Amino acid sequence: MSLLALLSLIACRRAQEAPEPPKLAPAEVRLATVESRRRAAVEEVVGSVRARLHSSIEAKISGKIERMLVVPGQRVSAGDLLAELDAREVKARLDQAMAVKEQTEQELRRATGLLTSTAISQQEFDLVQSRARVAAATVAEAQTLLGHAKIVAPFAGMITRKLADVGDLAAPGKLLLELEDPTALRLEADVPEALIDRLKTGARFKIRISSLTNELEGITSEITPVADPGSRTFLVKFDLPQAEGLRVGQFGRAQIPVGEGAALRVPASALIQRGQMELVFVATEGRAQLRLVKTGKRVGGEIEVVSGISAGEKVVSDGATNLTDGQPLTIK
Repeated sequence: MSLLALLSLIACRRAQEAPEPPKLAPAEVRLATVESRRRAAVEEVVGSVRARLHSSIEAKISGKIERMLVVPGQRVSAGDLLAELDAREVKARLDQAMAVKEQTEQELRRATGLLTSTAISQQEFDLVQSRARVAAATVAEAQTLLGHAKIVAPFAGMITRKLADVGDLAAPGKLLLELEDPTALRLEADVPEALIDRLKTGARFKIRISSLTNELEGITSEITPVADPGSRTFLVKFDLPQAEGLRVGQFGRAQIPVGEGAALRVPASALIQRGQMELVFVATEGRAQLRLVKTGKRVGGEIEVVSGISAGEKVVSDGATNLTDGQPLTIK
């Protein structure tokens, strides 16, 4: 027997001995029909959540910080004391100004009596009176500076940053604290010039925040009238309603309608994610057929499908995760 014939005989015997693949049991599933639906075509612009009220708190006078009474995350009310500076130098200036004021007031009283008896001229009286006014103004200035030694909250909010502590030197222009109101937030987004004509102050738009499941409705509150020369975009601010989980710094998208279009939709439960692949099972002749699809936007509990299936086909909407390609189907 030739070698070729012998190999053929061995291959035939192995093919006969190979076991048949096990038959798949029918799976009980629910189906949904792929439908084409009209939708508003939108362009999304990205932005970040910011506080409407934000204050960078600095000292108005120079001095060492004697007390720092707040920490990041602490809530404060309007007028609460945040920090206090060492004001001994300013207080000494106030004491000196008070002494000068008392002296000039005495001189003014004497000059008033002398003017009545014509012992001094009007010009001499006016000079004494001017010195008294200057002394009073110096006292008022020193009292104002002394008040600046106490740094208070300009509005109710939360301390978000602390950039100085007890013993540090405070000075005008040097940031000490940052304060924000976490109850009034907005989305700040850069809108391309091609879309800016579709926005008006007071208009409402849908806003999606990455960490929230529900869409929010934002109201356009500010539109910068001049475009950024580098990016050719306009800064637009959308006021947001209060929502649980909404925080400063989160990423968001504003949806700006630009027209209408049609798209195929399937239930979100029909989509199977395997790595980077998006798959659905289509019911074909009573069996599950695995299809690779490309999806678009999520609309409520449905997902738009760009390619991979056609309108009128039926996809498995319940029970798809445990299916195998080619498995028989039983409809619930």
